[in-house]
Amino acid sequence: MKVRYQTKTKTKMGMGSKAFFFFFIALVFFFSATFAENDNEEEKAVGLVMNYYKDTCPQAEDIIKEQVKLLYKRHKNTAFSWLRNIFHDCAVESCDASLLLDSTRRIMSEKEMDRSFGLRNFRYLETIKEAVERECPGVVSCSDILVISARDGVVQLGGPYIPLKTGRRDGRRSRAEMLEQYLPDHNESMSMVLDRFKGIGIDTKGVVALLGAHSVGRTHCTKLVHRLYPEVDPALNPEHVPHMLKKCYDPIPDPKAVQYVRNDRGTPMIFDNNYYRNILDNKGLLIVDHQLATDKRTRPYVVKMAKNQDYFFKEFSRAITILSENNPLTGTKGEIRRQCNVVNKLH
Repeated sequence: MKVRYQTKTKTKMGMGSKAFFFFFIALVFFFSATFAENDNEEEKAVGLVMNYYKDTCPQAEDIIKEQVKLLYKRHKNTAFSWLRNIFHDCAVESCDASLLLDSTRRIMSEKEMDRSFGLRNFRYLETIKEAVERECPGVVSCSDILVISARDGVVQLGGPYIPLKTGRRDGRRSRAEMLEQYLPDHNESMSMVLDRFKGIGIDTKGVVALLGAHSVGRTHCTKLVHRLYPEVDPALNPEHVPHMLKKCYDPIPDPKAVQYVRNDRGTPMIFDNNYYRNILDNKGLLIVDHQLATDKRTRPYVVKMAKNQDYFFKEFSRAITILSENNPLTGTKGEIRRQCNVVNKLH
């Protein structure tokens, strides 16, 4: 009896040890999952979000909006500049305001490269930055100001309001050497243009919508003369050629001279779908405009956007959202520049 009692006791102890072991393993898994979940939440918390500055600078987006309005009233072409900025900054590896940096003794600025020809009005972004800094010093990034000013500029031109996330931080280096790798040229094939945008997640109809930004603004004659001299490109609408020749009268125009053609003669200051009707009528100024209307991959979307402005606005908003969220610096990466044209001094 004594021996039987000892065996039974050992069996109970063994079962208790196993139960404790499984309970311990369960606890380990529970805490591991909890920590992993917390890590994921922390990662999400430092990413882009709607109304990122609601606690640190609640008036930030209102200040940017008001400054965009004031500057647009005084200098209407600023809206085109802000819209173009988002393409030239966000499409080049990261949406981090690297475009705004001035050249230094060691590094060339993106602004001074050939692919940035015609970009201007950067001083007005500094005006917006100064207004925001007066309210909330060292809080709002230049990259967020660049993105939100582009969004608000589109509204001033009659385009759609696009809800965009904020929380970007500013990069500390120029990417001048990378521009040709990322930014499509107006003379490149449509396949190349589509591939470049596909690399940042923008599909074919998104590319068609983004190029609808050519509805506003102007094109310098240096980008057009190859379609006019020594012979006129037969693809151009003959009714449109005399106007182009009048504006671009010099086969070798001075890049510094104010020689340009409005992208859309009908509604040059309104962001609308008239661009698509123009290019279907062979009135596109650039080779890429002509290709957009004739390439079998893009033409169906051009036709649809020419007929339906709401569809154009919807796809443009979607594409701009993707572009504005391209590989941003968030959390502790990068910095909040005090001035948009220079990096902060490190101590």
